[in-house]
Amino acid sequence: MSKDYTKGLDPELSASLERLRVAMESREQGELFTNAGSKDDITTPPLLPDRRAQLDFFVCDILDAVPKDDIGSMEHPMFTLSTRPDRTIRHYEHNGNSVTITPSVLGLATIFDKDVLIYCISQLISAWNKGEEISRTVRVTAYDLLKTTNRPTAGVGYERLVAAIKRLEGTRIETNIATGGKRIREGFGVIDSWRIIERSPTEHRMVAMEITLSEWLYNAVVANEVLTIHPDYFRLRKPIERRLYELARKHAGYQGKWQVSLLLLKKKCDSRGNLRKFRAAIRQLVKHQHLPDYQIDYHERDDKVRFYSRLPHGAHAQINDIIKDSRDQKKHAVQHNRHVRSRTPKSSPPYIS
Repeated sequence: MSKDYTKGLDPELSASLERLRVAMESREQGELFTNAGSKDDITTPPLLPDRRAQLDFFVCDILDAVPKDDIGSMEHPMFTLSTRPDRTIRHYEHNGNSVTITPSVLGLATIFDKDVLIYCISQLISAWNKGEEISRTVRVTAYDLLKTTNRPTAGVGYERLVAAIKRLEGTRIETNIATGGKRIREGFGVIDSWRIIERSPTEHRMVAMEITLSEWLYNAVVANEVLTIHPDYFRLRKPIERRLYELARKHAGYQGKWQVSLLLLKKKCDSRGNLRKFRAAIRQLVKHQHLPDYQIDYHERDDKVRFYSRLPHGAHAQINDIIKDSRDQKKHAVQHNRHVRSRTPKSSPPYIS
């Protein structure tokens, strides 16, 4: 497709159309980065390498259990975006829902620690759909968990996994948000307990473990209050990108689009940086468009962010918005010109003696 169709259009409208063209022609996520070469291109791909390609065929993994995330923690920020130990007490309120999150001495559970919960939820939902009995206590193989959540399986991967589980157990939550129609009236850990049930006879690394989920989370699983997420969620490098994907999946789903003000989006992410840095992070996503399932657009004039599904109806919604925005721009320009003319003093005729 030639770029001639953008001639004569507003620069911002032209840029939006060009981003849409690239997204529609790129059938695979990585295609957006194969032609890098200019000095402005990123040197580090925004997505982590896909470590799942070497899965052992005899291992029971998440390819059999579609990745699932619970709606409660997708809607409300329950995990820190910090990559350093975060020992601050967090409180979030929105539309009558409230969450207070208290860390342990190890810090709050991070959004990367949440991979453990997603893996457990996915296994439970898969078993439930097959008519199998399930319980709050889940037995997992460490290698399977690491591999299917796209984590390294060397020694450091096991060490990070133990640290993640400890933070999950230590983080305490108080909330009025119901799951499965029930409210938990007391503080609870993200997970209730865990224990290693098997270790490698030749190495000091765990082979299997048991994790007991909180009643709050288990109620969500039994009530099927979960959503399917894209496997490439585990490849997103930055915490803010994972949080934005969760929100887009929860609010936009596969229905076309979701529009939100930048200020409210920052609140829903529980981003602790200033608004300028948050806006810069959004602009980076708009530039590279590597968020799974969704395209993202930021509109400077009204300071709003739009998420569009990559399915055809999402593209149709985006095209309709581009046309509407173009008309609004022209209407605004006409009104502005009229206002300027009305304020410009009329020149008096020259005085003739």
